[in-house]
Amino acid sequence: MCTLNYDKLLHIKTEEIQLGFNKSYHYHRYEPTPYEHLEQLFQEFPLHETDHVVDFGCGKGRLNFFIHYLFQSSVTGIEMNEEFYQDALVNLEQYTKRRKRQKEKIHFYLGTAEAYSIKKEENYFYFFNPFSIQIFQKIIRNIMYSLEKDNREVKLILYFPSDEYRFFMDDHPSFSKVGEVQVGKNREKDQFIIYKSVY
Repeated sequence: MCTLNYDKLLHIKTEEIQLGFNKSYHYHRYEPTPYEHLEQLFQEFPLHETDHVVDFGCGKGRLNFFIHYLFQSSVTGIEMNEEFYQDALVNLEQYTKRRKRQKEKIHFYLGTAEAYSIKKEENYFYFFNPFSIQIFQKIIRNIMYSLEKDNREVKLILYFPSDEYRFFMDDHPSFSKVGEVQVGKNREKDQFIIYKSVY
């Protein structure tokens, strides 16, 4: 169980879950990753200040602020819902009131995940089952294109991954599974799976 109220600690508001569904079946509704699960993940797979994490379907930015608070890593959130994007910007203003010099390390991008251009400094990519396998495959292709231009090690973190995501990644020749973090009773679903690029 999470011992801290991180929303209160970080002066942000990320609790609300999206009601209803998106117009396209390709995009799933927003639901923030529970803080206690994030604590478990990063106890086993800590980040570094030099890492740059991209969260696809970031919602109001919970993961972004949590990572920056713990590790001072750079973080970018991608969100297609304009209301959530605006909420993330409000959270950014509240979070950085006491951290003025750190604001440049936290970014939010309004748009679809597949349209986002992967940057050479980005080396972690986070997915909480935010969209269909078709969109996911497009993003993996974008990541592979980035690696062709700027060869580096990258890692993918899948939370609560669908079977389609798992099958696709397990069969992908350019990635290998390097870890799992169990966070619930359902061993097939309640987990993070981490994949690393293969040079």
